[in-house]
Amino acid sequence: MCTTSTPKPTSPNRRGVPGKKCGTILLTAEELSNCRDIATMQLCANKLDKKDFFGKSDPFLVFYRSNEDGTFTICHKTEVVKNTLNPVWQPFSIPVRALCNGDYDRTVKIDVYDWDRDGSHDFIGEFTTSYRELSKAQNQFTVYEVLNPRKKCKKKKYVNSGTVTLLSFSVDSEFTFVDYIKGGTQLNFTVAIDFTASNGNPLQPTSLHYMSPYQLSAYAMALKAVGEIIQDYDSDKLFPAYGFGAKLPPEGRISHQFPLNNNDEDPNCVGIEGVLESYFQSLRTVQLYGPTYFAPVINQVARAAAKISDGSQYYVLLIITDGVISDMTQTKEAIVSASSLPMSIIIVGVGPAMFEAMEELDGDDVRVSSRGRYAERDIVQFVPFRDYVDRSGNQVLSMARLAKDVLAEIPEQLLSYMRTRDIQPRPPANSSPTPAPEQP
Repeated sequence: MCTTSTPKPTSPNRRGVPGKKCGTILLTAEELSNCRDIATMQLCANKLDKKDFFGKSDPFLVFYRSNEDGTFTICHKTEVVKNTLNPVWQPFSIPVRALCNGDYDRTVKIDVYDWDRDGSHDFIGEFTTSYRELSKAQNQFTVYEVLNPRKKCKKKKYVNSGTVTLLSFSVDSEFTFVDYIKGGTQLNFTVAIDFTASNGNPLQPTSLHYMSPYQLSAYAMALKAVGEIIQDYDSDKLFPAYGFGAKLPPEGRISHQFPLNNNDEDPNCVGIEGVLESYFQSLRTVQLYGPTYFAPVINQVARAAAKISDGSQYYVLLIITDGVISDMTQTKEAIVSASSLPMSIIIVGVGPAMFEAMEELDGDDVRVSSRGRYAERDIVQFVPFRDYVDRSGNQVLSMARLAKDVLAEIPEQLLSYMRTRDIQPRPPANSSPTPAPEQP
């Protein structure tokens, strides 16, 4: 389907030069196909025309998809290969939707240019093909003549302006998060809660752990908001839940990884309500202390994730904390190591702290590194809970906002792991029973 809007000149009361037409804007749209294939190809060229007075040419390719109305739209540009008439371009991937919108016989036009620093790139020539023709390169090299229409008209002995060879072509399916869930991939949810003294006495209303009979604390809201959504992707609804930074009875031992249900052999809680119940019970029995260590619980979940690498299990660790991390070096090391595993980490910050360290762990702008090693993937998502608190005091709305953002990166993080390991989703109809998850 192709739709075109009626062009309208810019009116004098809008931006532009008063009283003058400033041009027209033409919008065209085409319905996208649901094709999810990704094409990967590599091309080289031979004996291209020399365009630079000093030196040779600096060639690059521009791919155009033909539209239903006969026009062309740029869909890809290769890198520039400097000072050569026989360039070899790097392999690149492009969605088949972008290349031909799923129409295998639609024309794909490819222009060859000589790059110029001032942007006035010199046209070397062009050729046309189609997705169907490109796909033949899966079995054989395909050679295209590069033709310059002007030269062809002016010179009787003109043959071509060089050739371009398609060296390789392959197609892979682009799978979605839902494809893996339908294929049986389970999300295994683990909780770790900050029990350090900086949270305040749980019996006092000023505490972030305050157990009010009228409303949930910030910790409980964050746990409930994330857990109630993610539990639907976990078939057994059994969630390991830990606390860190507390003194445990009876001897007052400081622990950075104690089961909330007080069961070292089986830290699982039944459903999110079971996690909340164990959390409230721990608040009544342990002494809030410190310091704030993340690395032990991250490593605990990582050990479980390392045992299953076939894509059937993916681990999500939720850490809820109020303050400055005390083992930053060890935590970075743990995150870098865990980035190669089927695992993601969600950190929710509660309270008024600035959380600069948490932003550093998030890795959206700069990938987390430790001792010269960089994280293989971005697996950490940090959000400050205060950004999602509804000003009217509506806790349901606050939790909905938090859950939406805090879980937003999980699908792409799961997909990034599956792609790096070349794991495809199992067909729903023929999938074998999913093995039981390893418990952290």
